[in-house]
Amino acid sequence: MRYWDQKTQTCMMYIVYTWYKNSLPLSFLIGPLIYKGIYHLFYQYSPNQPVWVMGEIAWGHSTSTDLINWTSQPIALSPTEPYDIKGCWSGSATILTGDKPAILYTGGDERDHQVQILALPKDLSDPYLTEWVKIPQNPVMVAPPNNNNIDALNFRDPSTAWQLADGKWRTIIGTQQGDNGSAALFISDDFTTWNDTGHPFRSVQGTGVWECPEIFPVYVGKSLGVDTSILGQEPEDAKHVLKISLAIPSCDIYTIGRYDTDNDIYVPDEGSIETALGLRLDYGRFYAAKSFFDSKTDRRIIFGWVNEACTEADAINRGWAGLQGIPRTMIPDKFGKQLVQWPITEVETLRNNQVALPSQVIGSGSLIEVTGVTASQADVEISFKIPELKQVEEFDPTWTNDPQLLCSNKGATDKGILGPFGLLTLASTGLEEYTAIFFRIYKAPTKYEVLMCSDQSRSSLDPTTTKASYATFVDVDPVNDELTLRILIDHSIVESFGAEGKSCITARVYPKLAINDNAKLYAFNYGTEDVEITKLHAWSMNAAQVNLPADA
Repeated sequence: MRYWDQKTQTCMMYIVYTWYKNSLPLSFLIGPLIYKGIYHLFYQYSPNQPVWVMGEIAWGHSTSTDLINWTSQPIALSPTEPYDIKGCWSGSATILTGDKPAILYTGGDERDHQVQILALPKDLSDPYLTEWVKIPQNPVMVAPPNNNNIDALNFRDPSTAWQLADGKWRTIIGTQQGDNGSAALFISDDFTTWNDTGHPFRSVQGTGVWECPEIFPVYVGKSLGVDTSILGQEPEDAKHVLKISLAIPSCDIYTIGRYDTDNDIYVPDEGSIETALGLRLDYGRFYAAKSFFDSKTDRRIIFGWVNEACTEADAINRGWAGLQGIPRTMIPDKFGKQLVQWPITEVETLRNNQVALPSQVIGSGSLIEVTGVTASQADVEISFKIPELKQVEEFDPTWTNDPQLLCSNKGATDKGILGPFGLLTLASTGLEEYTAIFFRIYKAPTKYEVLMCSDQSRSSLDPTTTKASYATFVDVDPVNDELTLRILIDHSIVESFGAEGKSCITARVYPKLAINDNAKLYAFNYGTEDVEITKLHAWSMNAAQVNLPADA
């Protein structure tokens, strides 16, 4: 699991995904892929200082055989040419015909324009892909002056490319025109010469610059992932997901719809909301997510960047900043209406010392300590059932517009009727500190509304850290379904998965008291009505091997 630094005891940095510590600065993920049975993660990397500095950002590189234990590789790409002299920024990897990897990434040129660069492996026989070569034809894509949908100052993050039956390659790139966010579509016959189609793949008014766009197919009703290479050849049970990172308010949104290959545009399902009020991959500190198809296990796996909630001065003092969240699998729900995410099963190999609490009713004002696990580094699964729904608070329809504000106003200490009930994680002995993840149930005219909240308002006694709360309404029926939470806890990060992965919230917290063996874990119910805990299993987590030397 993630390594905990006994000296700093706060604001740890982990590389590639959580439960890792690294001594060097890290930013968000780019270009995951699997090649010759080896998993590769490339990430935005600042080799000299833990802040974003123009002209220093490179591509760090780590490899793994199991997505758990990772080996450091040499820096893959550094700013060396006029077209990327301001930095080697985000991009994606694509497996070309003949099992040949390729990287498309954004370079910042001497004019501060953003252009797209192609790099290829120097040695295809090397399964670790330790050396990459920028081709002489770079840059391979620039913002065309005759296309008003593309802003050369905001033209970045090419997606994994795909090839249709016409033999042409396609990729989308995030951009904007005015306040309108857009995914520009470029096409190539040979993956080297790229041309703008002249129309956006998708554009939405008032959404600002789009970053890290991604299009991929999904199978409805199946637990399997599917490769981008089938685009244009999908069976009837396939749909498409367009994922966008909105720079403001820094969240990853998505819609499910269809890819119209005749017109080369994406059409979301009717009723989709293409703003921050719509579906998100995660409702907490989770941004610039990137997925890939794992051909070894037929899964689509996604990683998300989890940035810090402490000050830049703290990062400079430590010498690092930023982390990746736990890799997650992604499939659509059985109706094809939203994505369901879940930590990869490999994480479970790190579990030990399982603790199981018996089913029990937890009454109003109850607090039950979960002992026998390392509460600062744990994997917890809990399920709740509502015995009766006689008295339920009335739901105000305006709350659907801002569940985060609702969570902030009605936190873990605000007693309701059905809720708050859930878990207090990273709690100190006297409850001076804790991060609460809980549910509240409300009665709307036609259904029950279930709020899932991650309340960080008391997460740390450090006055300099951000203590925002995050929330969403969960698609679950409390009359017929149990309310489930799975929570991964690791010192400065709490990743919560509600309703079997329909809703996810990631938090960064920096307790001063609730650290190491002093951290505690509680189940609680501060509502006036009883709830039943039908299952509570918790595990301490072992350490993964991270930043292994290449010859290990």
